[in-house]
Amino acid sequence: MISVRDGQNHILARVTAVAPPEFVALVDARGRVLAEDVHAPFDVPPADNSAVDGYAVTSADVPASGTRELDVVADLPAGSVFGGTLAPGQSVRIMTGAPMPVGADTVLPQEIVERAGARVRIVAIAKGANVRRRGEDVTAGVIVVERGTVLRAQELGLVASLGARQVLVRQRPRVAVLSTGDEVAEPGTQRTPGQIYDANRFTLRGLAEECGASVTDLGIVPDRKEDLRARLLDAGRIADVVLTSGGVSVGVYDLVKEVLGEIGGVDFWQVAMQPGRPLAVGRIGAAHFFGLPGNPVASMLTFMLFVRPALYKLAGRRRLFPETFLARAAEPMSKKAGRREFKRGVLRYADGGWSVRTTGPQGSGILSSMVVGNCLVILEEERGDVAEGEAVLVEPF
Repeated sequence: MISVRDGQNHILARVTAVAPPEFVALVDARGRVLAEDVHAPFDVPPADNSAVDGYAVTSADVPASGTRELDVVADLPAGSVFGGTLAPGQSVRIMTGAPMPVGADTVLPQEIVERAGARVRIVAIAKGANVRRRGEDVTAGVIVVERGTVLRAQELGLVASLGARQVLVRQRPRVAVLSTGDEVAEPGTQRTPGQIYDANRFTLRGLAEECGASVTDLGIVPDRKEDLRARLLDAGRIADVVLTSGGVSVGVYDLVKEVLGEIGGVDFWQVAMQPGRPLAVGRIGAAHFFGLPGNPVASMLTFMLFVRPALYKLAGRRRLFPETFLARAAEPMSKKAGRREFKRGVLRYADGGWSVRTTGPQGSGILSSMVVGNCLVILEEERGDVAEGEAVLVEPF
């Protein structure tokens, strides 16, 4: 068996992005991965402007104490520019976002002044108060969003503030998903005695789409070698990554590994982990192949550990693995040394620190544990049983 870390390194060493990037409209770019750095073509904001509704003045006219009256020579709404230069003894009524008049360097909020006709009485205030400086958000020429960034609402807003209507992004990885086995029935149909409804195809499709992939659902393939061969060959032609669940163990009807060896190649197929030991990794033509276990928790877990980083790399992401941190075990946890174990946990913050307990029974068929839980508890290969209060590594979902 191969270790989890070695398996991840083996996969990532063979994953390269081949599809050229594409331009997409900014309104369609949320969740896409940026293919090039975005540089600022100008300062943001492009000029000093008012942070409040009020009166723009020169600081030389602001009294050190008491009050002083100034002439109001113009009203300046946002989007307008004062055409002259503010002279001593003058002020301009200014709205939030309007560029500062030449000669003005301070803004008094309208709620702290008194206006009477064309005059305004001002009070003491610090020089430069309530002024947004040119370039305080972004300086011209700097990289504002790095390539490999997944574009969220805030990145889209920042790029839009630079005047861009489209961005260059990586193409979405193409994923084909299918389930195997005569025991698996399509939800919504009548299942026969001994059958179960197919959950894995739906969890795997959802997980792949959460990774930004474009997914093709190829349904359920029965335990017939020629049917499986044909479906896998079709999948390899249309996808960058082919995902199956079930049929990768050592049973008589576990055909996936055998067929994969005939039409493509098997890189490795057992990992020293619990749950999820049976895992077939290989290729079908140019497509990367992952034969995931049939048990639903093991199927999801092996996707998270091995498929997700591969999809992230195909998509051009900079970060391939989620962050982990330490928490205190709120209960004892059993563990066999020699393999890496992943328990479903419930993580909570209380009394100034993080603690985690398991979701209960940890069988690899208990899919409800992935719903109740909010994290994985990661117990390293060399570790044995965990006592209450010991530190354990957690990965939030």
